[in-house]
Amino acid sequence: MTDRFPPLVAQTLAAAGWSSGRRDEGQAREWGLRIAATAAPDGRQHVVTAAAIEAYAEFGGLRVRPQGEGEQVAPSAFHLDPFLVRHSVETLAELAEATGAPLSPLGEEEGGTGILAVDAEGRVFVLDHTGDWFLGATLDEALTTLVLGRQPQRVRGDGTW
Repeated sequence: MTDRFPPLVAQTLAAAGWSSGRRDEGQAREWGLRIAATAAPDGRQHVVTAAAIEAYAEFGGLRVRPQGEGEQVAPSAFHLDPFLVRHSVETLAELAEATGAPLSPLGEEEGGTGILAVDAEGRVFVLDHTGDWFLGATLDEALTTLVLGRQPQRVRGDGTW
């Protein structure tokens, strides 16, 4: 199907509605503007990175449901819709401060168990009740980690992993 992803990842993404070349620039711009306008009670707003706009254009709206046991951990179902986690301004700002790069919301792990976010460098994280986790240096790596059930790396208090 594509050399970009391992076969199982490509199949899982395709089952969710993704295909090579899928892009919706209009949706990406609209989502970016709407997310940037979301404010926390203290007045802080989401930062929308170029990497987030790219993710919204290509993968926005996909509900991904991996099958199987996973390589190291259970694979994670997720929904790439930043509005599901629009309430995360303060949470993402705290992790951004630790890692030194602004974060934008991407979506959530199934059932709201984790907040998916991408930073200005394109690195992807998930923040859940157990901690903050580094999923990959790129969105492609992160999608592969989630779909194949690879163990993410815990983000330490100093923003490293």
